[in-house]
Amino acid sequence: MSELVTGEAVALELRPARLPSRGLAVLLDLAVAVVVYVVLTIALVAATASLDEAAQTAVSIASFVLVLVGGPIAVETLSHGRSLGKMACGLRVVRDDGGPIRFRHALVRGGIGFVEIVMTFGVIACIASLVSARGRRLGDVFAGTLVVRERMPVVSTGFVPPPPLWLAGRFSEVDLSAVPDGLWLAVRQYLTRMQQLDPQVGSAMAERLASDLAARTGTPVPQGVPSAAYLAAVVQERQAREVRRAVANGTSPGGQAVLPGSSGRPAGFSPVTEPSPATQVARAAAAPTGSQVEPPADRPSSGASGRAESSGFVPPA
Repeated sequence: MSELVTGEAVALELRPARLPSRGLAVLLDLAVAVVVYVVLTIALVAATASLDEAAQTAVSIASFVLVLVGGPIAVETLSHGRSLGKMACGLRVVRDDGGPIRFRHALVRGGIGFVEIVMTFGVIACIASLVSARGRRLGDVFAGTLVVRERMPVVSTGFVPPPPLWLAGRFSEVDLSAVPDGLWLAVRQYLTRMQQLDPQVGSAMAERLASDLAARTGTPVPQGVPSAAYLAAVVQERQAREVRRAVANGTSPGGQAVLPGSSGRPAGFSPVTEPSPATQVARAAAAPTGSQVEPPADRPSSGASGRAESSGFVPPA
């Protein structure tokens, strides 16, 4: 995983593409380019049969450069970094700050790529990609670009087991501000997968994570509390604090706005109230004599659902 920082100081976590996937994408692009070049050459030979040999050679060289250099540049510019091979392999070319590439980036990548991929049969590109920490070739280095994986495997989020009831609220005074996000992620991954681990391996991992978490918080693990239960209790306390902080900032945990003094109800929520007796008498008097007042369409008129009407609850239509 690579962390890119945008111009607005926003960290983006992207997974750089490695040599095997990039090599496969390049082979697919070259195969398409060769097919296009062969078809174009046959058409040009038939069209320039009346020209002299020098003119035919010039046209052949121009078509070769146009297809193998101009083609990739045009495709990457118009598709914002997604050639046919990259689309098939789930890759994309982006800038160093994570933004889409432009013509100048594609021009530098295509010009240098012709030298390090076509003329040297990919030897220079392979060496540069293996040496680079993010798998970049020389064209990426000079253009300021990076090839990343656009399609990521879907990983199902496991269920974090709740701590024992006798640990609820026991760590409400623990300072969690010094715990890094990487440690939280490791603790969460352990809690979601601890049932799949070997008991001895899981116990050793829980003890190590608990000691790291206790060192960050400055509060040792209580005597007699299992390490896994301690981790679950601390994670639950962190989640509870995040919920309280979200509500205090005027948003619910789901991101909806909360009105002041509405007991945490989202904005736009209007409770259903029963009309007052005076209003009901006025409505009945205003109705024509002998006519039957129809109940509203969204409310039950009689029967067993009358209990819902008396309680003020309106079922959905």
